[in-house]
Amino acid sequence: MMGELRVLREQAEAELQQAGTEEAFQAIRTRYLGRKGLLTGLLRNIANVAPAERPQFGKECNEVKEELSARIDELLAGLASSKKDEVLLRELIDVTLPGRGVRHGRLHPVTQVREEICRIFAGLGFSVVEGPEVELDYYNFEALNIPKNHPARDMQDTFYVEENIVLRTHTSPVQIRIMEKTRPPVRILSPGRVYRRDSDISHTPMFHQIEGLLVDRGITFGDLKGVLTVFLKQIFGEETALRFRPSFFPFTEPSAEVDIRCVICRGQGCRVCGQSGWLEILGSGMVDPEVFRNVGYDPDEFTGFAFGLGLERIAMLKFGISDIRLFFDNDMRFLEQF
Repeated sequence: MMGELRVLREQAEAELQQAGTEEAFQAIRTRYLGRKGLLTGLLRNIANVAPAERPQFGKECNEVKEELSARIDELLAGLASSKKDEVLLRELIDVTLPGRGVRHGRLHPVTQVREEICRIFAGLGFSVVEGPEVELDYYNFEALNIPKNHPARDMQDTFYVEENIVLRTHTSPVQIRIMEKTRPPVRILSPGRVYRRDSDISHTPMFHQIEGLLVDRGITFGDLKGVLTVFLKQIFGEETALRFRPSFFPFTEPSAEVDIRCVICRGQGCRVCGQSGWLEILGSGMVDPEVFRNVGYDPDEFTGFAFGLGLERIAMLKFGISDIRLFFDNDMRFLEQF
């Protein structure tokens, strides 16, 4: 039996020297030290050892057991340390290298224009309000003096969600909602996304609009001209020339288109302005009395004006952009210029 113990010890050591993985070391532990292991089997047969040799045999079996267990733990610890060193070497970071700079974000050019316009009108006493983009037909059309089957509906090619629910074609419904809840004086600016079935170099199905409304006693067309003149000269420069042309909108009467002298050719005539020297910039007018009646205002007591413009058009003119679709391409080479 003592001879078998020595052979077992030498055999285990030889196997440990050949093993190189955690699984192999654990397999050797089980084969020799497990409940059904070889060393355990020798101890169970201690009855076959001469009585005088049993104490020495039992002592040496325990020593071999402790030695093998310690040897396996040592080899596993060395294997773990070696793996850790490999990982550290593979993931080595040179802390002396310069760090990567953090790229700073930029506001989208349309957002920049929106914020600039809001700041200008805030200085004129206007407050910013918003409303739903999915709108009732009543607020988008009927309350604005555009009843069903009215020819003016052809001016706006509309996305319908249901028969009486649309994607708003302008932000004017916000004005109706505010007037329903508020007594004059009202002085608001309503920016937001709007939707129309149109797509080409100068139109997109979704775009941004900003509209203004001022209602009080004694408001005249002169007030409209004064406010819009201040606004356009601040947004395009004090030297900007502008003109008002008669026009038609169902919710204002009288109505006017506002043009500015072409910012590209300075009035000399170019492709952008169609050789006219002028650029159409926004629509405006005095609020139609019928609109006031729809929200419960007395048109004999109150008057007011409204105006609306496309933010993309303003941005295109300010930054010299020729294609409106560039605003929606998410091309960083384009956006980083602003």
